Amino acid sequence: MSPSDNQKLNLAPNLSDPDAFYEALIDAHQDLSADQSNMLNAQLILLLSNHIGSLPVLREAFAIARADATPVGSGVNS
Repeated sequence: MSPSDNQKLNLAPNLSDPDAFYEALIDAHQDLSADQSNMLNAQLILLLSNHIGSLPVLREAFAIARADATPVGSGVNS
């Protein structure tokens, strides 16, 4: 068990320059196809998940991120 296993997901604003982060994220996707953009996002998720290193924290993030998602075929907004 790593020390980070007792951590909770930080939901408080934590970026020193959120506008610069958003600009860098948009720039990273510049001139990519939809498939390439999806691959970039997948790679970012894996890299940042490895950096976080705590499965409980990642599970918490997954649950929060999925909370507003509507499964395909649910009949909502289809």
